[in-house]
Amino acid sequence: MLGADGLNLAMMIADSGIIDAAVNDLMGRSQVMMMAEHRGVGTSMKKHLLKWRSNARERLTRVCETERFQQEIALYQEVIHWDESQFFVQLPELMRQLERDSVYYRKAKKLVERNHGENNPVFAHFFCDQWYQSLSDSIRQAQVLELEENKEKLLADLYQRMETLRDMNNVTEQGDVKGLGRLWDMAGAKLSRSDVSAMKSQAQFLRKNPKLLDMAEKLGRMASDVDDPSLNKAPAEEPEMVEEKSDMAVDDIVGVHEDDDLNKLLPNETLFLAYPELEVVFYKRFADKRLMNYRTSGKTRTLRKVKTHRPEHRQADIEKGPFIICVDASGSMSGFPEQCAKAMAYALMQIALEEDRDCYVMLFSTEHIMYELTHKQGLREASDFLSYTFHGGTDFEPVIFKAIELMQGKRYRNADLLIVSDFIAPKQSEELAHQVTELKKKHNRLHAICLSKYGNPELVGMFDHCWHYHPNLMGRLFKRR
Repeated sequence: MLGADGLNLAMMIADSGIIDAAVNDLMGRSQVMMMAEHRGVGTSMKKHLLKWRSNARERLTRVCETERFQQEIALYQEVIHWDESQFFVQLPELMRQLERDSVYYRKAKKLVERNHGENNPVFAHFFCDQWYQSLSDSIRQAQVLELEENKEKLLADLYQRMETLRDMNNVTEQGDVKGLGRLWDMAGAKLSRSDVSAMKSQAQFLRKNPKLLDMAEKLGRMASDVDDPSLNKAPAEEPEMVEEKSDMAVDDIVGVHEDDDLNKLLPNETLFLAYPELEVVFYKRFADKRLMNYRTSGKTRTLRKVKTHRPEHRQADIEKGPFIICVDASGSMSGFPEQCAKAMAYALMQIALEEDRDCYVMLFSTEHIMYELTHKQGLREASDFLSYTFHGGTDFEPVIFKAIELMQGKRYRNADLLIVSDFIAPKQSEELAHQVTELKKKHNRLHAICLSKYGNPELVGMFDHCWHYHPNLMGRLFKRR
């Protein structure tokens, strides 16, 4: 071969440290540094940066997929497999192709002119070596530009999340800072002033109606009281021999990269030592850790402590399922009941953030709408839910059947289903009562909050727990003072 293999150039440059340098630059920004040290946010933020780092590597390796680089790399790969005599025969045609496709052409032209037409075998190797360096520099430059563009987008996203966290400081006002970690994941969506105002008004409403918050906290604690060893996720550590992936192992050759390991040296690198004129090039590349080495991978056996998930009743850490909140959005719920229903959902969203649980809201009247309050766009969905105006009639069965269908899956074990309604409706079918009974056998709990003193007692009787909250007008006026 006349030169080094160029197929893995993009991957080698992506692994050369430019991504780590970009991450370090981001972490060095004062605002980012302050946020990374914030308890409850730092871990989530660092995970966010690590995910970006992994995605950035993939994007940088795709830089070579442009037509310009593909053509030049293909040409280079063809030329390095020529012998010296073929190189000099094909050199004029090679120069014509370089003139069309490569930034290396000008330098190549000067090298050819300095050679004065001599068929020196060393020149063919030197020509390809310089071509390789030119390709490497061009790809590196393109990757740096791509990285800078993505870094600016990431920085804008980080600042957006910081701004949202500042605006949403009331979301975790009643809870633990652990909820901030998940809130960071939800803070990517830009919220308007009206969005933030709507959520803050719910926090204020909860402060004025502490009984609602008390009900939400009691409901949240019930998932911890389940006596089922299969739900215990408390980790226990014990020593175990495990196999770990290691770049030092030599089980498989997975690629090529630049390094100074003489044991993994590609054979073509020793060609520099065959010619005294190029020997200094070899030692320079060795000192700079730029010799082409095989990249190896394999597994090593290590004795270390690993976490297992055995039931340990003394240190029970119960796996808690999601909250599914079904809110009656009929016209009879407008006014104070509507405020209570929205505030209860907002309070349970806070608890879900703290306890690493999911939280869904299903609005129902003559049709049902579903919101997921704890996924990446959860703040936007929460805002949409809080701005929804209640109207229409009441139809219990479809939404309860839909909730029961969701809770059949393993993901919803030990879940809490809450119906918030005035329960001014007829008794439901026997089929629904039967499915509710079956659902309770899977440690799922069904709760109700009745917001009217005229609620149907037979309908409320289906649930495990029922809270009644309907303070009279005088009581509400007194609380506002």
